[in-house]
Amino acid sequence: MCRHLAYLGERATLASVVMEPEHSLFRQAWAPRLQRYGTVNADGFGVGWYADDDDLPARYRRAVPMWADSSFADVARVTRTRCLLAAVRSATPGMTADESAAAPFSSGRWLFSHNGAVSGWPESLARLAATLPPGRLLARESTVDSALLWALVLARLDEGDDPAEALSAVVLNASAAATGRYNFLLTNGDRIWATAYGDTLFWRAGEHGTVVASEPYDERPEWREAPDRSVLIASRDGVDVEPLRPARKETAAP
Repeated sequence: MCRHLAYLGERATLASVVMEPEHSLFRQAWAPRLQRYGTVNADGFGVGWYADDDDLPARYRRAVPMWADSSFADVARVTRTRCLLAAVRSATPGMTADESAAAPFSSGRWLFSHNGAVSGWPESLARLAATLPPGRLLARESTVDSALLWALVLARLDEGDDPAEALSAVVLNASAAATGRYNFLLTNGDRIWATAYGDTLFWRAGEHGTVVASEPYDERPEWREAPDRSVLIASRDGVDVEPLRPARKETAAP
């Protein structure tokens, strides 16, 4: 299990979103408050963000706990962005431990994170994996379950699915194939999409921006919890939460 968050709003330092709040993602690496599975998130971390003058996001990922990387603290203090996605990792036993397994995963303008786990991996999702073109499978950044789920989402995005439909369809198809927890976060720098399936998801929209997170990072009363089996869409104009909705077209497994 992991903890993750995304931010969309006015320019802010990475540190002000990820490290400085009282119950920040940084603190959740060793002291999460609402985590149901596992007790710490010390198997790596990653942050992806968008610069004003670049169409593609930058990423900083490590296979060490966030608190053990003093260089990131310096980067986070001086780097500003209008959108970011960050995660701290608690690795499923047997999964690879290198930084390639740390979210966020990326492709073009997309950043993606999975907070959860898939039972019976990898055999449980073999039929879904078989629906992907060989090139898509070979292009995965890692062999972990999250990387395959991202490949399935990305395939739908490339086919023209709406992001909320793409996430919803992968959650529903994967959960039909294997028991698991499928909380996803996705952003392209302009919007945030997220799913709640098997674990907590909260959001807060304020004067300066919107945060979507596994758990609140402060005690402000504006936090709202998304219901289980829902999809959240956050833009600069507001937040919508609705039931998971499958894509209009389904990819048939062989």
